[in-house]
Amino acid sequence: MDPQDHERFRDYVESRWSTLLRLANLLTGGDRHEAEDLVQTALMKALSRWRHIEDPEGYVRKVMYRQQISRWRLRRPHREPTFATPPADFGVADGTSAADLRITVGHALARLTPRQRTMLVLRYFEDLSETEVAAALGCSVGTVRSTTHRSLARLRRLAPELNTSELDTPKLDTPERAAAVVPSSNLPKGAHT
Repeated sequence: MDPQDHERFRDYVESRWSTLLRLANLLTGGDRHEAEDLVQTALMKALSRWRHIEDPEGYVRKVMYRQQISRWRLRRPHREPTFATPPADFGVADGTSAADLRITVGHALARLTPRQRTMLVLRYFEDLSETEVAAALGCSVGTVRSTTHRSLARLRRLAPELNTSELDTPKLDTPERAAAVVPSSNLPKGAHT
């Protein structure tokens, strides 16, 4: 790798590390160490082909998606983590509702299977269409639809306190809904006004 490519790669990593780590955190269900490993693996694969990559962001994200798929295909079933139930006064409007919602969604996502979590993250947080998710994961559109449907149903069972109308929406299309779940620096496409 020549010095110019090396510098370009380093600039990319410095500018995109936190965003990629947030995505990896969602994909891994909140496991910080697995998220860091996922980002580092994707960046190592990108580094080996850096000179030939036209869209670094798209390439790295696709590697992350596929790497996560490989992890949940190879991983044996494991015990789901348990979390305390939220307090009865969960809906109190004291300025912390957005943080409470993020925590609740994060805990619920962590309790989904890796496959279910990946589908929901790609569809709703990454704002990919069913066709784009199918292409990224190497499966059919029907598989994306059925897995997404089952994942949403399980998410509703795991976190009934969430507003289910927001879970039915194909994307987080308003800044308020997106900001409630995703930090503003990582809003999905189309969520900015």
